[in-house]
Amino acid sequence: MSFVERDFDCEELHPIDIVETLAEEREWDFDRIGDDQIAMAIEGTWSTYSVTLALSRQDESLRLICAFEMEPPEERLRDLYMLMGLANDRCWNGAFTLWMDQNLMAYRYSLNLAGGAQASSAQINDMMRSAIAMCERFYPAFQLVVAKDEKPENALGIAISEAYGRA
Repeated sequence: MSFVERDFDCEELHPIDIVETLAEEREWDFDRIGDDQIAMAIEGTWSTYSVTLALSRQDESLRLICAFEMEPPEERLRDLYMLMGLANDRCWNGAFTLWMDQNLMAYRYSLNLAGGAQASSAQINDMMRSAIAMCERFYPAFQLVVAKDEKPENALGIAISEAYGRA
């Protein structure tokens, strides 16, 4: 899945402007919340993901959150947390966290822009592609643990196997 089809020439282009252009080109529903933040809905295979990118000038980072609904019953939380730990061990750039108050599973990812670094369209593309790919990869495993009482290690097997093609 290719998000950015072209590279932007201007090095000084604001990263949220790049994301807004991307959202317009891909016809994603989006809302430019402010100069430094954008939220959008991206349809995946398993869920519609709520994706937010925010530029934090104070922390010198571009933050991405990709979230989807997750309402685990109390008795499944221990196994879900175990599975999240196993999943996070396989995520090099970001990590999953459960936001119980909002009934959301969130994949968080941050791009360090210390020292005045600028985010390129290729980096933003990689952030978004990676976040959606991780959510798509682990969503079925999370659902097996939460809804089907599967053991975390068994559910993880689904996320680890690489699928080739579609049934």
